[in-house]
Amino acid sequence: MTTGAGLAGDRAARAILRFDAARLVLGADLPSARASNLALEPGDFALIDAGDSTRCHAFADAASGLVAPAAGRIFFLGQDWAATGPDDANALRGRIGRLSSAGQWIDSLAMDENILIQQSHHTRRDAARLADDAARLARHFGLPGLPLDRPGLCAHADLERAALVRAFLGRPRLVILEHQAHLAEPEHLEPLVNAVRTVRDRGGAVLWLTLDPRAWGDVTLPVTRRLRIIGAEIQEGAARS
Repeated sequence: MTTGAGLAGDRAARAILRFDAARLVLGADLPSARASNLALEPGDFALIDAGDSTRCHAFADAASGLVAPAAGRIFFLGQDWAATGPDDANALRGRIGRLSSAGQWIDSLAMDENILIQQSHHTRRDAARLADDAARLARHFGLPGLPLDRPGLCAHADLERAALVRAFLGRPRLVILEHQAHLAEPEHLEPLVNAVRTVRDRGGAVLWLTLDPRAWGDVTLPVTRRLRIIGAEIQEGAARS
């Protein structure tokens, strides 16, 4: 993973996610100031101190092409989000797994439908194989299998695990983990790190946006870069004191 004023052509070409002089808008009260350059390459695992929940969610939206930068460009798999049509953008988002701080469960759907809907909508993967992969991930994250109840009937801990299943389902090229307090707990951390390792081994990359000093200070995490969001700028450096 690289940051800086510019990128050589070969590094730019192989980047999974690239911010090219992007001036980010991270909330109405956080005007974009300085441009940021960032390249997330295959095998990278970046831990980012997001500063607060507003920056965390807005950064994830920008990386996913849901919010345009105030200036500059953001690329995913070589495609400029701003120049990508809606159908192609949806197909690209099928290659992004996201653990959203907002939860984003559809109450009218059963949990298995909630978990499978993103991959079913954005990809052409076989439905039976997708369900098998989801069940395997569910067991990996501590569930007995793919949950079938509606979200309102599920225990909070099961919803947390189900959200991880959804984020890592479908062989994503990029996984974005928004801050969730439980991620740094020992019972979640080991399966999470193992899932991250699988993504990296397949040539994908992972972004973990955290507000938790436990995660930031954990020297056992196999991260390739630790960054901070200060104002609307991505910087190298230590976490908040």
